[in-house]
Amino acid sequence: MNEKIKNIIASSIDTKRQILENETMIQTLEDCSNVITAAFKNGNKVLFCGNGGSAADAQHLAAEFSGRFYTDRDALPAEALHCNTSYMTAVANDYSYDVVYSRMIKGIGNPGDVLIGLSTSGNSKNIVEAFKTAKLKNMVTVGLTGESGGIMKEMSDFLLNVPSSDTPRIQESHIMLGHIICQLVEEKYFGHAS
Repeated sequence: MNEKIKNIIASSIDTKRQILENETMIQTLEDCSNVITAAFKNGNKVLFCGNGGSAADAQHLAAEFSGRFYTDRDALPAEALHCNTSYMTAVANDYSYDVVYSRMIKGIGNPGDVLIGLSTSGNSKNIVEAFKTAKLKNMVTVGLTGESGGIMKEMSDFLLNVPSSDTPRIQESHIMLGHIICQLVEEKYFGHAS
């Protein structure tokens, strides 16, 4: 059993090592942090969406912006779109679960806002639909996916596709990537390094 535990940890480390050695992904992280910082400075907001564990990760990362990350500072306008359960269940029941995020984007998304979608497969229908609507509204799209990128690969202005097809390893890396972006944005926006 101890060997199995060590293998799981080693697999997680290996995935992160591949990210560390991927200069394209490192540059994409820098680019994402610049775009998000500019969006906040221009009075725009960052919206997150995901399903299941990815919804939890989306909510976690939104809270890092709207609450705080390292420093005691003003809140930044960020929100996870699934947090209103009355809205989610009404739209899923009355229309379709496929449109729960796109309908919200249609209502509250503005040009220059950033939509960050988390999907380990890159094929989650409701996130794909949200990205379609975000494009129509001239929003910036950031996809956090697994290795292939799925359908979201072509729809993302910025793609962070974790080099794995193993859902837990992908989700662990999504949080790491999100935390990096949060730290960089906080430092660039508020002007103090952590």
